[in-house]
Amino acid sequence: MEAYIYDAVRTPRGKGKKDGALHGVTPLRLAETALRALAARNALDTALIDDVVLGCVEPVGEQGACIGRIAALAADYHESVAGVQINRFCASGLEACNMAAAQVMSGQSDLVVGGGVEAMSRVPMGASGWAWPVDPQVALKTYFVPQGIAADAIATLYGHGRADVDAYAAESHRRAHHAWESGWFAGSVVPVLDYNGLTILARDETVRPATTVASLAALKPAFAALGEQFGFDAVIGQRYPHIETINHVHHAGNSSGIVDGAAAVLIGNRAIGARAGLTPRARIRGFASVGSEPSLMLTGPSYAAEKALKRAGMRAADIDLFELNEAFASVVLRFMDALAIAHDKINVNGGAIAMGHPLGATGAMILGVLLDEMERRDLSTGLVTLCVGAGMGTATIIERI
Repeated sequence: MEAYIYDAVRTPRGKGKKDGALHGVTPLRLAETALRALAARNALDTALIDDVVLGCVEPVGEQGACIGRIAALAADYHESVAGVQINRFCASGLEACNMAAAQVMSGQSDLVVGGGVEAMSRVPMGASGWAWPVDPQVALKTYFVPQGIAADAIATLYGHGRADVDAYAAESHRRAHHAWESGWFAGSVVPVLDYNGLTILARDETVRPATTVASLAALKPAFAALGEQFGFDAVIGQRYPHIETINHVHHAGNSSGIVDGAAAVLIGNRAIGARAGLTPRARIRGFASVGSEPSLMLTGPSYAAEKALKRAGMRAADIDLFELNEAFASVVLRFMDALAIAHDKINVNGGAIAMGHPLGATGAMILGVLLDEMERRDLSTGLVTLCVGAGMGTATIIERI
């Protein structure tokens, strides 16, 4: 059984702080917005949907209690629609779509919504606790370090200096601004409204078109003190003895932004699409998740991509367009080097450095971004991937119909 993508929507991404536009909006309302829009724009009888699978990295407080099911109820989906929340850290939104596709491919479901939500201004990162770093036995034997230290270690290991990561970051802002000004996101971004129907936010809030390499150069490295004063540089040195000194190159300007947002992707088989009057936009060619070295942590995307490509009988050269979450600039630079990908084939409309990374939603968001851009350019194949905390990677290959 094949799984097809029928539609994909997302909210704009709001700054994940108390002064962000979406701070007054609950995560449930964000998820409801995406689910409601998905049903409305497809004139969908929601009784046809078997399940809603939502990624959420901090499933506590307002995001707790199985937000996938509660969001479906809030969006007035038929009561027969099940719902579930899943967590694979930063890849949760893409993993949710992969799980939705797996249900369809196995023949156990006909139509499933995959997606994700994260309101980082209201439920902060780490709110659900930290199983890994707080257990000394596990932290010690796996050489735990925070992600920022890992990103700097990747830059050090693979020779990406401060000028390289800043240049990449400035280009992310330029591309995101150009995409918004050109109207390329307009077809998939649904505004977040208040209960009076007035628009709260209709556009990603953190894009800074005036960003340059020179302006970024004025920012101090964010993780140098953490590495030196708390000993995490030494931990990396134990795991990788050939690294004499960590070159701390990352800061707020070349790392993903903390934001709020939600996304939803409609995935089903061919028969249910015909029954509902839907036209498939792409088929899911394959997907994979992998574990990678946990201390360096963020190199998983290339391994996940290679695994998915191998299973699909493809090579990286067979992919027309790539999307990789811009968790940190060095993550993308390393991926490009590992798979020999030119910069004009990856993140062509910017990424999380410019628009932000709403943890549980990002994977589903960039899956939609990839599909939209493939259609705009009339391309055939695309691959989306994300690095994942604790050393993992998730990738999905899609092919236009």
